[in-house]
Amino acid sequence: MDQIAAFRSGFDGDPSARIAQNAVTANDVNSVAMAREVVTASDASFSTRLDDWSVTNQKRSGRCWLFAALNLFRVGAMRKMNLSKFEFSQNYMFFWDKFERANYFLCQVIDTADRDADDRTVSFLLDGPIDDGGQWNMFMNLVRKHGVVPQACMPETHSSSNSGRMNSILRHKLREGAMRLRASLAAGASPEAVATERDAILAVIWRILCVHLGTPPERFDWQWMDKDKAFHRDGEMTPLQFAEKYIEVPANDFVCLVHDPRPTSPFGRTFTVDRLGNVMDGEPVVYLNVEMDLLKRITREVLESGEPVWFGCDVGPQMDRQLGLWDKDLFRYEDVYGEPFTMDKAQRLIHHQTLMTHAMLFTGVDVVDGAPRRWRVENSWGSDKSGRDGYYTMNDSWFDEYMFEIAARKSALPEALQGAFEQDPIVLPAWDPMGSLAR
Repeated sequence: MDQIAAFRSGFDGDPSARIAQNAVTANDVNSVAMAREVVTASDASFSTRLDDWSVTNQKRSGRCWLFAALNLFRVGAMRKMNLSKFEFSQNYMFFWDKFERANYFLCQVIDTADRDADDRTVSFLLDGPIDDGGQWNMFMNLVRKHGVVPQACMPETHSSSNSGRMNSILRHKLREGAMRLRASLAAGASPEAVATERDAILAVIWRILCVHLGTPPERFDWQWMDKDKAFHRDGEMTPLQFAEKYIEVPANDFVCLVHDPRPTSPFGRTFTVDRLGNVMDGEPVVYLNVEMDLLKRITREVLESGEPVWFGCDVGPQMDRQLGLWDKDLFRYEDVYGEPFTMDKAQRLIHHQTLMTHAMLFTGVDVVDGAPRRWRVENSWGSDKSGRDGYYTMNDSWFDEYMFEIAARKSALPEALQGAFEQDPIVLPAWDPMGSLAR
């Protein structure tokens, strides 16, 4: 109690603390801490800008990785079809990710059935059996297996745009399925019997997904009027045929580059995350850890070549959603609290203060004297009260602190690093922050 009395006396005797209290009890702390000079100095013009299309809206779902990847692919599709507006069906990809991930989860449950339920890996799997998030490699697994379709062929539903209730039901049934599979294996069930039981669980998952999201098309008829009023007809196509014709980006040439400055994560090495995936026997999620200067250089060069860049970051810190602005010093919390915030990027990763939370698309960069000053970002949060018609400005200082990953062509890497993907990747634990975007 003596120490509490000293804390009380110290606060009451500090005029700056009392002023901060008056301000923050009446306002959002970000409004009080905002650095106006950063806002006024952050122009939204760019020396390279690719976008001339409207943003998409993932609404109340965690499908950012799907939206960002489909937004990358739609650039070439619009060009090829001579359209000013076009979207691939995000709901179609969402359906297949949910279904494939349910199977992936059940297979992981079977593989770990000899461990106790409170084993850390088993516990981790049960905590998140079917999340909305994902990674670039996971997206490409879906494209290779299931293709893509235009949005009109499988439009949004209430549950694709508001996934919480559906996810709650799916988690319940998958955990129930995990309980049944673990009990069967503990009782000595044969592999054939376990596989039959797994398929019965998947039949329930299929039914739930069809109820919430609709049934994914096997074939569809595609025709359109282009922006010059010319009519075109492809006729009947499968999703795989549509992907082959209208996805121009050589997706199989793409690799994931990350900046992970932890002492345990050497640069120039590849990494994977244990039990991170969605399609059984699909391509694993593999990252190459590179220095920040190289990550920026490749991002800039790809943009200047005329192609957007898919990326993952920690979206929340030092971000104003209405302004659509990121800067590492956008909010001066130390001025409000009279206390510095001292952790660097590596320390924040180690101590669970940062991780990948959102995927978006770079569509521009402003380069001054050979160095990037700011970056233009296509978000997927819609255009209403979100940035400048849904586009955001990322000052380069923020890139250093909160950017983690891009997808880029392997050929964009220095030759010395291209062979890094031939080595066996270092396996990070399932709960490592480098896997967080999928959660």
